Amino acid sequence: MIQSGILNPQLLALLARVRHTNTLVIADSMFPHWPGLVEVDLSLVYGVPTVPQVLAAVLANWKCGHAWMAAEFQAHNPAAVQEEFRNAFGTVSPTFEPHLQLKARVPHALGIIRTGEARIYTNVVLVSA
Repeated sequence: MIQSGILNPQLLALLARVRHTNTLVIADSMFPHWPGLVEVDLSLVYGVPTVPQVLAAVLANWKCGHAWMAAEFQAHNPAAVQEEFRNAFGTVSPTFEPHLQLKARVPHALGIIRTGEARIYTNVVLVSA
């Protein structure tokens, strides 16, 4: 029985399928459904779990080569939220690009992890190293 790290079997199965240069999305609660993409829904209630909580759990045992977020995140979220995300990213420094460009990356993803995140422009696109 797994006793540490990620416990969710669907999330573990998705992460195990991600290979070199594959893309993964960690999305907020309002993110639309994308037909054809594997979706692991971790949302419990509005705001739980947050994107930074899921991001930190995933990055603890997953090698990330690059990350993207919407540039609008910086304009619409206070400094404390931005710091929370920086801490969750650890050594990974995301590139910020316009929201519509970020959304254009989604169809190329292997899967989407939906959270209960309630804050705006908090979606993250990760590429495995």
